[in-house]
Amino acid sequence: MVDDEKSICLLLENFLSQDYDVVSINDGLEALEWLEENLPDLIISDIQMTNMDGYEFLTNVRQRGFTRHTPFIMLSGRSESKERIKCYKLGAQDYLTKPFNPEELEELVKKNLFPIHFAIEW
Repeated sequence: MVDDEKSICLLLENFLSQDYDVVSINDGLEALEWLEENLPDLIISDIQMTNMDGYEFLTNVRQRGFTRHTPFIMLSGRSESKERIKCYKLGAQDYLTKPFNPEELEELVKKNLFPIHFAIEW
């Protein structure tokens, strides 16, 4: 989870840590450093962050060999279609607008972590 809003990080940690190991990082640059030694199963990132925005962070993630295909969910306060399209073109699998329903996020996490299982249950 990469978001400069600590309240969002805490919310997601509390909600998702029941079923997943969650690491929260408050900055895109710091997250890229963390990715040098770690390989997550999924990345959730905000768009509007200090130092490096989510677009640049996503672009960097997609340019790295080990994280090129890591599922990526973008969170944003922006609900415009053009923002979603930009994220999809940069390589995000999903886009969720803040404020969001944590249960919806949980379903997106499941869909991206277990795509075959999700398709069978559907």
